[in-house]
Amino acid sequence: MTTTMATSSPVLRTAYQKSVAAYWNAEKAPVNLLLGDVDGLYHHHYGIGDYDPSVLKGSADARDDQVIKEMHRMETAQADFLLNHLGNIHANDRLLDAGSGRGGTSLMAHHRFGCPIDGVSISESQVEFATTQAERHGVADDVRFHFLNMLDTGFPASSYRGIWTDESTMYVDLFELFAEFSRLLMHGGRYVCITGCSNDVTGGRSKAVSRIDEHYTCNIHPRSEYFNAMAANGLVPINVVDLTAQTIPYWELRAKSAVATGIEESFLTAYKEGSFHYLLIAADRI
Repeated sequence: MTTTMATSSPVLRTAYQKSVAAYWNAEKAPVNLLLGDVDGLYHHHYGIGDYDPSVLKGSADARDDQVIKEMHRMETAQADFLLNHLGNIHANDRLLDAGSGRGGTSLMAHHRFGCPIDGVSISESQVEFATTQAERHGVADDVRFHFLNMLDTGFPASSYRGIWTDESTMYVDLFELFAEFSRLLMHGGRYVCITGCSNDVTGGRSKAVSRIDEHYTCNIHPRSEYFNAMAANGLVPINVVDLTAQTIPYWELRAKSAVATGIEESFLTAYKEGSFHYLLIAADRI
């Protein structure tokens, strides 16, 4: 697959984008790498569904290994749930993974649909890692990763049947982002997003949500901003799923794991107090 670039804009356009890229270029957290080592699918998102309590039993070494595998299963279940909402995808369609991380979901999408995938990230380290994984999985001709800014990819207009973001929208302006996605999607194409967002009803960012922002160098958006930005750019929601209750078990298990980072309590507090939501939004391009 050959991808045509039409832009000569710099990938990193602001000091903030440079700081985010630097964060992810340097990131080597065991919570991301050890989970991906289970089967070669490296995710940069969280999980859904109940966990098997038996993984917390046994010796310390056995327990750590079982918990890692269970967390990875839950993260993969989240990616499967996202892909379920892309609609009818055929082998001659094209998909875009915006904020593709280390590439796990792109590989899953190609395995499921058999179509070409482009992944974009502002982290050169992530792009290199994901490209190596595509080569190891034997799909490098069809699954390609690019050092590009998802706000200005340079890809041709109306060239994608589907686009997704998985916990990457909190790093960008949503109106800019959805304008680019609207340009890239063909008529009737679908955008699917899974994201954490703050609760407009509670009247502002809670202390727990602010702590998450600080930890990940991000800027969590209020729930309403997603729908306002979609409406402004010809993206009409067809499905909205509140996954908040389904992600809490993942965070409870992660808090008990050997790869906990200290941010787990902030997520649990924010979700349980209702100041933070975990949503899937699927929207069609009109």
